[in-house]
Amino acid sequence: MTETKPLISIVNVVASATIDQKLDLVDITKKFPDVEYHPEQFPGLIHRMLDPKTVILIFASGKLVCVGAKLEKDIHRSVHQIHSMLEEKNLMVYS
Repeated sequence: MTETKPLISIVNVVASATIDQKLDLVDITKKFPDVEYHPEQFPGLIHRMLDPKTVILIFASGKLVCVGAKLEKDIHRSVHQIHSMLEEKNLMVYS
């Protein structure tokens, strides 16, 4: 029998990050109406980004989980974009 090598392709990069600030998820839903937030079902807010095409889960603790990227650089872009958007709308709760 001939030996074969596995074919590997990355299709979904998952990463966690922290912005080291508390977040008011209810306030975020008011300023970003396209997000999903159902605290009785899940404690995080869901933000779907179009470019890069990723999903970011945002938690009140300031923790983020970014999923759906195909490249590590897309994770970095997504996290930096959401951080900038939160700062622009004065949604960071500095303690």
